[in-house]
Amino acid sequence: MLSDEDKRIVHTAREQALSLVHENVGVAGLRAGGAAYPEVWVRDAVITGLGLAAIGDDRGKLLLRQSMDSAGGMQSRLGRIPNHVYAPSPDAPMVADTMFAGAVDASLWYIVAHYVLGDHSGQTLAAAHRWLEYQDVNECGLLEVHESMDWADLFANRYNSLLPNVLWYAANRAMATLARRRGEDGDDFDDRAAGIRFRVNQLLWVGPEVARDHDWIRENRKEWEYPTRLVDTVLGHRPYYLPYMAFREFGDRFDTLGNLLAILFGVADPAQAGRILDYAAGVGLDDPWPVKACWPPITEADKDWREYYRLYNLNYPHQYHNGGAWPFLGGFYVAALVAAGRRDEAENALVRLALMNRAGRDEEWEFNEWFHGLSGRPMGHQRQSWSAGMFLYAADAVDRGTPAFFGHRDRWDSPAR
Repeated sequence: MLSDEDKRIVHTAREQALSLVHENVGVAGLRAGGAAYPEVWVRDAVITGLGLAAIGDDRGKLLLRQSMDSAGGMQSRLGRIPNHVYAPSPDAPMVADTMFAGAVDASLWYIVAHYVLGDHSGQTLAAAHRWLEYQDVNECGLLEVHESMDWADLFANRYNSLLPNVLWYAANRAMATLARRRGEDGDDFDDRAAGIRFRVNQLLWVGPEVARDHDWIRENRKEWEYPTRLVDTVLGHRPYYLPYMAFREFGDRFDTLGNLLAILFGVADPAQAGRILDYAAGVGLDDPWPVKACWPPITEADKDWREYYRLYNLNYPHQYHNGGAWPFLGGFYVAALVAAGRRDEAENALVRLALMNRAGRDEEWEFNEWFHGLSGRPMGHQRQSWSAGMFLYAADAVDRGTPAFFGHRDRWDSPAR
């Protein structure tokens, strides 16, 4: 039970969050942040939009739709949705990003956004889905993704990595629902989603919760024989999904967003969700703030260390993608706790997330981008839309007792207000 002071903090955080997002609007739609991020970044806009849509904010839903229209208008000939778009001036044509041009998650979040909005029409969705299918270069049923091509765009996750494939599962479930809303058969997309879930669990989970089907692997994916036997021997078990499996190598650390979305979207079953959340609490993933991006951080002695981690002094241990604490991740953490039936823990985490968003370098309610994983001090850019939007989503999940839009159901729906 929250105290009156806790309730006051949460209420104020809600008001401040909605006000900030309504201010972060540009020509193309929802800007990612203040002066530092004037562009519409697709992943940021969709994650922010989850909160706006969950609380039934009509203006917010229009801004999310505008953002997706701007991104969809710059879709490539092959169907790829750009990582971000912007207009250099109000009268200038839209420009698509070419710095992170291979980012795979923009197309994935784009499909999820249309599901959230209830928008089931348009050729851009089919083209985006088709482009994603071709990212499965060996036709194993999972996406093969280049290094640094999801939200952690300065980090060494690669090949069959967790986050893009959890989103690929969600995108196919979304496509199934959208097909049925058009009066069409969505079973093919549901079957694909089930296959993705099976493959993610066979390849990236190490532990008794999932029976490794070596006969299926031998018959269907011989490429996976060596690495799956290797992790079973070397690791024994892990209370989380591995961050990636590449050619005869693997990552062994806790990828926070990938594991939380696995819970939220239903890739993980209740037993796996319990293991994941117990581990996150045990290692202090939510300390000093909810929550850190990974555990443990990568050091210069690690095989996944890259020289580009030094860029702008960002990805040293306990910073940025390498173990920094992000408020938008904290929002997903709260939602995952709710999805797993841990509402008391979710309430407590929500209060701490409100205090995190209140903390600032220059003033209160900065909704900072990220915080140092040890000192807990804000180190990112101020007035970040997804920090605010995900607080709204988390608070709504605690209120209703289930996260909006997603769940462990056979078919998804959109229980927005």
